[in-house]
Amino acid sequence: MQEDIFWATGRRKTSVARIRLKPGSGKIVVNKRDFEDYFDRKTSRLIVKQPLVLTSNDGKFDIFVNVKGGGMSGQAGAVKHGITRALIEYDPDLRGVLKKAGFVRRDPRAKERKKYGQKSARARYQYSKR
Repeated sequence: MQEDIFWATGRRKTSVARIRLKPGSGKIVVNKRDFEDYFDRKTSRLIVKQPLVLTSNDGKFDIFVNVKGGGMSGQAGAVKHGITRALIEYDPDLRGVLKKAGFVRRDPRAKERKKYGQKSARARYQYSKR
């Protein structure tokens, strides 16, 4: 295995992203598709690039992503988390900057389960007094 390839895993909601980061021209490939084609929403693209822009590493790495599970928003968050972890593996000094921005910690928010005797997680069936 080469020394200049950095692996990391990112998670968000039910999405899991496996990241391969290596020095290069700055192209991002998600599930063997171009980054712009895969994430069609501009907000998702911004979320994915946040750790690179913050650490001034935008355009310095080729990033290969394999992401599965969840929806587009969750997948974008998982890719962001994975890129953050890969950057920390590349240069541990970046941890302070990324941690201050809140990128290092996995976002624990997930869908709440439906409870029995209720319509959904929190919504109740309508109560009739008479």
